[in-house]
Amino acid sequence: MTPGIITETEQDQMRWRLRLGVIVFVIGFLSPLLIPLVTASELPTKWKAVISGCLAVGIPELFSIAAIAIMGKSGFNYFKERFFSFLKKYGPADRVSRTRYRIGLVMFCLPIFFGWLAPYFPHIVPGYETHRFWVNLIGDMMFVSSLFVLGGDFWDKIRALFVYGATAKFPEPLSN
Repeated sequence: MTPGIITETEQDQMRWRLRLGVIVFVIGFLSPLLIPLVTASELPTKWKAVISGCLAVGIPELFSIAAIAIMGKSGFNYFKERFFSFLKKYGPADRVSRTRYRIGLVMFCLPIFFGWLAPYFPHIVPGYETHRFWVNLIGDMMFVSSLFVLGGDFWDKIRALFVYGATAKFPEPLSN
């Protein structure tokens, strides 16, 4: 066998390991969805708490590590490359138009202000008390989608909030 040349059997084994690793990764990532089933079961409360906690925090991480071990270094790098190329292709644009930016800012700020004021003034939104879950879910979806509407430059602005030495650079005003 020549070094550096991958045989067809080795390629089949790599594909099988990659597929199994992706399946393990997805199962681990989706494991928190089982929490409602655990809480609805007849198990003792202590068991429900422990199992729910593991499903939320421990199991996704353990399955991720297991998936990486199954895929191997080359499989994990391939998976990571494909995942980030997908995000780059369908993720937010770096620069957006002024109108899109303004719409994104409204989508970003509105849920924050509402989430801040709603506990103090629940009567502002008709039916908030009876449909609190749905109103909050819509606000959360609006907030997350605003990050994509605002574009990649906004992500840099958010990141700069957490960098001590970062400063704001304002563009020069346009002269007419």
